[in-house]
Amino acid sequence: MNAGKLIGASLGPGDPQLITRKAWDALHNGAQWTWPVRRKGGDSYALAIAQAAGLAVPHDGMPLVFPMTHDAEKLARYWLAAATTVLETLHSGRDVVFLVEGDASTYSTFGHLARTLHGIDDSVAIETIAGVPAYNAATAKLGQPLADVDDTVAIVPAAYGVEFVERLLVDFDTLVLIKVKPLLDELIDLLERKQLIPHTRFVEKAGSSAERIVEDVLTLRGEKVNYLSLLLVRNPSRVRGETRRGCKKKTS
Repeated sequence: MNAGKLIGASLGPGDPQLITRKAWDALHNGAQWTWPVRRKGGDSYALAIAQAAGLAVPHDGMPLVFPMTHDAEKLARYWLAAATTVLETLHSGRDVVFLVEGDASTYSTFGHLARTLHGIDDSVAIETIAGVPAYNAATAKLGQPLADVDDTVAIVPAAYGVEFVERLLVDFDTLVLIKVKPLLDELIDLLERKQLIPHTRFVEKAGSSAERIVEDVLTLRGEKVNYLSLLLVRNPSRVRGETRRGCKKKTS
């Protein structure tokens, strides 16, 4: 019997209308549904997106636990357990679809699952279905481009630290700062010092029914925000190098 295929179905950041036709088809092709949770019995944001689209959860759907921790050894154990569980279904000849919020190739749990699965059995087929990342949904809602002409864009986890973010302002016209929750106050201080508060927007749970957009980010000082939050920073004062036909001119 041929093995099934693992499918990473990107469902977008929260608006069920942003589920692509290809991901929609993957949810209806008879594959076993799986989705990530942070702990046993916990909720899944990815599953909630599918439910918001009016889809009923299949009776044999299965959560896979991926805890929020930086303990590499602990994470490896959970990745291995999830991959082993998925592999059992795949070896029975049935496809498995893994529900992913946002895009499966962008800071996604799916990448860990896919790599671990291939480490166990590299003959298993894996397909990644592209989706809409939260920052694209956010810029669309704000009515501003993520990048224009020869703009440079950096998409980084804020956990790298304020000094790292400050260095990025030298080279990038737009910063997308994700996972801002632990450092939000420090980031606000930096943006205020750099006079970038008027050019910064905060977006939480982009595209979902619980979406929140804050234009005056100074009002967020001291607030505990949701994990699914980001800052979009435009950097209009950046000094650019000379460009030609969209590429930087070579310098001697």
